[in-house]
Amino acid sequence: MVFNSLQYAVFLPAVLVIYWRLRHRRQNALLLVASYAFYSAWDYRFCALMMLSTVVDYAVGRAMASTGDERRRKLLFAASLGVNLGVLGFFKYSNFFVDSAADLLMRLGLDADFPTLKILLPIGISFYTFHGISYTFDVYRREIEPAGDLLSFAVFVAFFPQLVAGPIGRAHLQLPQFERPRTRPSSVQVRSAAFLILLGLFKKVVIADGLALYANQIFSGAGTRSGVDLLIGAYAFALQIYGDFSGYSDIARGSSRLLGIELPENFAQPYLSRNITEFWRTWHISLSSWLRDYLYVSMGGNRGTRARVYRNLVLTMLIGGLWHGAAWTFVIWGGLHGLFLVVERARGVRSPRCPGPVARDAIRIFATFNLVCLAWIFFRAETLGQAISYLAGIVTLRSGGVDNSAVVLVVLAGLAVLAVDIVQRNRNEDTAPMRWPAPARGALYATLAAAIVLFSGGQPVPFIYFQF
Repeated sequence: MVFNSLQYAVFLPAVLVIYWRLRHRRQNALLLVASYAFYSAWDYRFCALMMLSTVVDYAVGRAMASTGDERRRKLLFAASLGVNLGVLGFFKYSNFFVDSAADLLMRLGLDADFPTLKILLPIGISFYTFHGISYTFDVYRREIEPAGDLLSFAVFVAFFPQLVAGPIGRAHLQLPQFERPRTRPSSVQVRSAAFLILLGLFKKVVIADGLALYANQIFSGAGTRSGVDLLIGAYAFALQIYGDFSGYSDIARGSSRLLGIELPENFAQPYLSRNITEFWRTWHISLSSWLRDYLYVSMGGNRGTRARVYRNLVLTMLIGGLWHGAAWTFVIWGGLHGLFLVVERARGVRSPRCPGPVARDAIRIFATFNLVCLAWIFFRAETLGQAISYLAGIVTLRSGGVDNSAVVLVVLAGLAVLAVDIVQRNRNEDTAPMRWPAPARGALYATLAAAIVLFSGGQPVPFIYFQF
C-alpha cells in the first residue's frame, strides 16, 4: 500500500500541525520521521536501502572534502557510485539482464535455463539514488561543500513530498534549505501553495485517473482495436501521464512550500513545445537537467566532432529510457527521443523559450506533440510486440468501431490541459490565476474542487512514476 493523492492530503496537514511549533533541528527530525513513515506505508523493509545510500553518500562527501589526494577522492567517489548504482542495478535491472541474456542464447539455439529472481522493485529508488549521486558528484567536482550535518542530509535524501516521484533533488539548491532555519511562509506563499496542491489534485484525480480506464482498455486491445481507437488511446495516455506526473509535481511543490522548502519546477507546459529539444527542456526538467549535467556533459557533451555529439545525445537518451524501466520498450522510447534530438541538431533547430501567444506555432506544436505520442506508445506498451501491434493498427487504419465516450473525454481533457498551459505560458507563472479578479478566482477554485470531489469516488489509480 502507498499513499494515494487523497490520503496524502490528510497526511500533510497532520505533519504541519506539529511542524511550525518546533525549532529548526526538531523540524528536520520530524520531517525525517514523517518521510520514513511515508515510505514505510508501502514496505518498511526497504527503508534500510535508503538509510544505506544516505550514510554512504554522507560519509563519502565528508571524506572527499578532508583529503587533497586526487586518487583517493576518485576512489571515494567510485565507492559512492558503486553503492548507489549497485543497489539500483540489482533491484531494478537484474531480471531484465538475466531474461535478455536467456532470450539471446535461446535465439542462438543454446540452452538457457537461468534461475528467475523474484525481486520486488522498491518505489522511488531511482529518485533517491539520483539525489545521492548528484550530491557526491557535486562534492567531487568541488562545486559544493559537503553536508556538515547528517540529519539535514538524511532529510534531503528522504524528503517525503518528492521521495517517490520527484522532482529529483539537487544538493546545491535544496541542501542549504534543510541546513538553515526556515521561516513561516507568507500569506501569499500559503495561497500559492494551496493553489498548486488544488491544481495538482485536479490534474491527477480528474484528468489522469479519468483517462486511465480508457487508456488501459485501448492498450490492452492493441491487436483488435480500430486505428482511430488506437490513436485516441495514444492521446489518452499522453494526457494521462502528463496529468499524473505534473499533478504529482504540483502537489509536491505546494506541500514543500507550506513547509518552507522550495522545490524546482519540473514541468513548464511541455505539450506547447515547438520541437523535441524544447520538449525536453520543459518535461521532467529535474531528470533532463540531471542527465545533461551528470551524464551528457561527462561523456563530452557538445565538445568534439558532430558524430561524437550525436553519439552523446543518443546514449544519454537511451540511458534515460532505461532509467524509467527495465524493458526494451523503454530503451526504444529513449532511443526514439535520441534520434529526434539528433535530427534537430543536424538541422540546426533552435528552441528559445517564448512566453506569450503560441497560435502562430500551432503546426509545429501539433507535429511535436504527435512525435511525443508516437514514442509514448512504446513507453506505455507492456511488451515490444504490443507496441508493434499498436502502431500497425494505426498505420494500416485498421477498421472497427470507435469508443465515442473515450473521444469525448480525451477532447475535454485536452482542452482543460491546453487552457491551463496557455494561461501559465502567457503569464510565465504557474500560479497565474491568483492574479485574476476575485469572482473569477472563486469560480475557478470552486470548479476545480467540485471536479475533484465528483471524480474521486472511483478506484484510486497509483501514480505512474511510483513504479520508477
